[in-house]
This record gives sequence, C-alpha cells and structure tokens, in this order.
Amino acid sequence: MGPKERFGKASEAARAAQSNRYVQRILEDEELRANLLSAYGAMRGAYGRMSNGKPPTRALFEDRKLQAELKSAAESLRDAGTALREPPGRRRHRRGRGLARTLLLLTFGAILAVALNEGLRSKVLDLLFGAEEQFDYSSTTAPATPEPAGVAGS
Repeated sequence: MGPKERFGKASEAARAAQSNRYVQRILEDEELRANLLSAYGAMRGAYGRMSNGKPPTRALFEDRKLQAELKSAAESLRDAGTALREPPGRRRHRRGRGLARTLLLLTFGAILAVALNEGLRSKVLDLLFGAEEQFDYSSTTAPATPEPAGVAGS
C-alpha cells in the first residue's frame, strides 16, 4: 500500500470520526471529557492496586482505597454514559439508582466469593462466630491398675 492510499484511508477515517455524533460530543463537551478522564484514572489506579500480589478477592474485600477507586470509576462512567445519551442542556443525575445497583453487585460478588473460596469462607465464619477452639481432653483421674493375674476373687 502506497503513501497516497494510506493518506486516503486516514482522511476517510477522519471524516467518519467527524460525522460521528459521539466523537463530536466528546470534542465539544468538557464535562464529558472530564468524566471519561476521571474514570480512566480511577480504573488505572484500581488495576494497579489489584495487581500488587494479593489475591483479587482479598483485595476487593479488604482494600478500602481500591473500593473507593472502583466506585469513583463507576460513577464517572455512569455520568459519561448519561451525558452521551442526553442532549447537552438536559442532564439529570440519578445517583440513587446507580448506588443501589452498585450495592447489589457488590453484595452478589461478596456472596459468590465467600461461596467459592474456602479460605475466605472460614475467615468470614471466624469473624462472625469466633475462631474454632481446639478441644484437648486431659483426664484428672488416674487410670485403674489391673489386678494381678493369680489373685482372682478368693
């Protein structure tokens, strides 16, 4: 493929991008770009926290910063999706429904993780009901000594 053909394909792609309404919205709407950049930054940070060597289920349940980053990314993506669907002048924020959906997904994920991971399940049970105690029986009485063989009831 020669340089003229490559230039023709590049200009054709640029014209297609210019006519795409979503690309136009991203170029024109500063708030939409800010939401997308915020979501990207939060997801990048969350990915870094998830790939630090801890098992992912442990990181999801114990790492508060990871949870905050995932929540921030979800909110930013939701706001960006809302901005793309609605005209620039009429934006409504529906935080209540998004929060309920996020809580539902987190609850479902927690139940699934506890059900599938035996180590996590035992840890949760230990937190709820206390650690299992090992029972060692030690007798306080001495064992009975057998009678000598030749002395049977006289």
